Amino acid sequence: MPTEILLGKNEDSIKAWRKFIKTGELDYDLIRPIIAKSWLRSKAYKIDPFVNNEVLKLNERELRKRKEESKRLIEIAKPFMNSLYKIVEDKGLVTRLADGEGYILEFMGNSDLIDTYKDLNIEMGSNIGEKNMGTNALSLAIINKEPIQVLGGEHYCKMYHNWSSSACPIKDEYGNVVGVLSVTGPYEKVHPHTLGMVVASGEAIENQLKVNDMNKKLSMTNKHLFAIMESISEGLLGIDNKGIIKDINLFARKLLSLDEKDIIGRNISELISEKNNKIVISVINKGKKYEETEIYFKNKKGQRIYCIVSLTPIKDCDTDEVEGVVVTFRKAKTIHNLVNKIIGAEAIFTFDDIIGKSDIIQEAKRISKKTARANTTILLQGESGTGKELFAQSIHNESPRKNKPFVFLNCGAIPRELVASELFGYVEGAFTGAKRGGHPGKFELADEGTIFLDEIGDMPLDTQVNLLRVLETKSIVRVGGHSVIPTDVRVIAATHKNLKEEVEKGNFREDLYYRLNVMPITTPSLRHRKEDIDLLVEYFLGKFSKKMNKTIGPINESFYKYVKSYDWPGNVRELQNVMQLVVNMVEEGEIIEYKHLPSYIKPSNLCKKIGIKEELLTLAEIEKIAIIKTLEDVNGNIALASKTLGIGRSTLYRKIEKYNIDYMI
Repeated sequence: MPTEILLGKNEDSIKAWRKFIKTGELDYDLIRPIIAKSWLRSKAYKIDPFVNNEVLKLNERELRKRKEESKRLIEIAKPFMNSLYKIVEDKGLVTRLADGEGYILEFMGNSDLIDTYKDLNIEMGSNIGEKNMGTNALSLAIINKEPIQVLGGEHYCKMYHNWSSSACPIKDEYGNVVGVLSVTGPYEKVHPHTLGMVVASGEAIENQLKVNDMNKKLSMTNKHLFAIMESISEGLLGIDNKGIIKDINLFARKLLSLDEKDIIGRNISELISEKNNKIVISVINKGKKYEETEIYFKNKKGQRIYCIVSLTPIKDCDTDEVEGVVVTFRKAKTIHNLVNKIIGAEAIFTFDDIIGKSDIIQEAKRISKKTARANTTILLQGESGTGKELFAQSIHNESPRKNKPFVFLNCGAIPRELVASELFGYVEGAFTGAKRGGHPGKFELADEGTIFLDEIGDMPLDTQVNLLRVLETKSIVRVGGHSVIPTDVRVIAATHKNLKEEVEKGNFREDLYYRLNVMPITTPSLRHRKEDIDLLVEYFLGKFSKKMNKTIGPINESFYKYVKSYDWPGNVRELQNVMQLVVNMVEEGEIIEYKHLPSYIKPSNLCKKIGIKEELLTLAEIEKIAIIKTLEDVNGNIALASKTLGIGRSTLYRKIEKYNIDYMI
C-alpha cells in the first residue's frame, strides 16, 4: 500500500536523523540530499532539535498589514484552498497559505486539530522559516522554489516527527516566490497523491495570478492607449477591413463636429469623397501604407474640412492579412502653419527696424501703422532698395494678424507659367511633374495671415484675372481642380513700377489696379531723405563690425561728404552693400575716410574721361558715372552690374536707356 511505503521511508528517515544528531554524520542511503542539506543548515542555525524553539509570530496589527500586502494572493488562493480542504478534511489534515517570507496568512482546519497541535506553531501569523523551525516543507519550497513533501522523521525538530507536509511554491512572472500552499497533518494520514493535489492547486493559483496580472496589464495598456488617443493633437480613426469605423478620438470628433454615437459603425466612405475612398480601399487591398495625402472630410453640417492624412494598415501577425486601417490626420491649415514656421514664413521686422528721422520716412511709417490695424489691401510703391518688404513685415507685425503666417512671393522672380500654381496651388495630375496629392499655394499657406506679393507689376495678365477673383471672393481654386477653398488672407502688394502707366500700356489690368490701390503707401528713396544717411551709416557700421568682430575707428567728415553727395540709385540696399564693403576693407582701429569708398562713388576718376567738371556734378551725373564705371569693371555683365549697384535688372536697363549709355552694353 502507498501509505505503508511512506511509513517505511519514515522509519529510515528517523534512523538517519538519530545518527546525524548523535554523530553529525549523514547517511545518504537513507535520506534525500535536499533533506541532508537542510539538516546541516538547521544545525548551523543552532536550532535545538529536542525542544520547542521560540518562533517568530506576528501580532494582530502586523498580521493585518501582511494580509493587506498579499491581498490579491489571498483572494485568488482561497477558493482553491477551500476545494483542497474539502478533499483532505476527513483525513484530519489542514491547508495553509504562507507568504514569500514564510508567514502563515490563511489556515483551514478542524478547530479541535488546531487546539491539539497548537504547540507546533502551525497557526496564523507564525513564521515557518528554516531559521526558526528547522527542516520543514514550506521553508524548503521557498528556498528551492519547487514542490516538496517532507515526511515525519525528515523534519529536523523531533516534535514534528509525527507530522508530514506537502508544499508547493507560488511564483510571480519573474520567478520570485510570493507564497506557498501546503497540506499538513499526522504523517500516517498523508497519501503519496497529497503532494500532487497541492501542486495542482498551487499551479492553478500561480496561473490565475499571471492571468490576473496579464488582464491588469492589458487593462492598463488599454487605458494608456485610450488616454493617448484622447490627448494627442491628431485625428485618429480606426476602421476594419470593410471600412467600418470602430474607433475615433477626441481630436477627430471635435474636428468633424461629430459625437461618438454619430460615427461609430458608419462606413468611412460617408465622410470622404469617392476618389479618396478608393485610396482607403487600396490600402486595405494592397496592405501598403499611404502617407501625407490631402483628403477632405465632411463634417456634421456637410462642410468640407481639408486634412493631411496618413493611412496605416493593421495586419494579422500569422496570416499577414489586413484586418483594418488606422487613419491619422491633421487639419491642412495646421500643417501649413507648421510648414511656414519651418521655412521661415514669418515676419521678423517691425517699425522700430525702419531707421530714419526725416519727415518723409516718419510720415510713411505713420500712415503704415494706421493702415496696419485695418484689414485693407495695401499697395507699396517705391524704387528698388527702399525697403518695401521691411514695411510689409512691419505692417503685418502691427496688425491683428501678427501671430499668423507671413508668406512672401516675388512675382518677377519665377517663370510666368508657374506663377498661378505658386499662388493658388495645384491638384494631383494638373500638369506633368505635379506632386502626388497636389500642393497648396501661397494663399493657402497664408490663410488667416498676410501674403506679400512683391514686384506685382511683373505678374502675367492671366494670373492677374485669377488674383482679382481671389480678392473679390476670398476663395481659391487650385490649378486643375474644381473645389472652392475659402481663404482669409490680407494682401500687401509692392512694385517699383508706375502701375498707372502700366495700365495705360495694357500691361496691367485696370480693375486689379483699383482693387489693390485701396491704401497706397510710398516708400521714399534715399536721395529724398539724405538727413537719414548719417543714422544709416552708423547703423550698418555697427551691424557689420559686430558681425566681423572688428573694432573700427571714428568716421571722418570726408567720408560723410561724399556719401551724402552720391545719388544712391540703389537706395538703402546699395548703402548697406557699400558699408559692408567698407567694413571689410578697413583695418582694425583705422579711421574711416573718403579713400575707403568704392571708386564708383568717387566722381573724380571718371570726370575727365566723360568731359564733366567735378565741381559742377549733379546727382544725375553722379548716377551716370556710377553706372558707366560699374559696367566697365564687370565688362558689360548686366546681372553682375545690377547686383553691384544694388538695383534690379529692369531698373538698370531703364537708367541705361535714360542716360544714353547703350554703347556700354
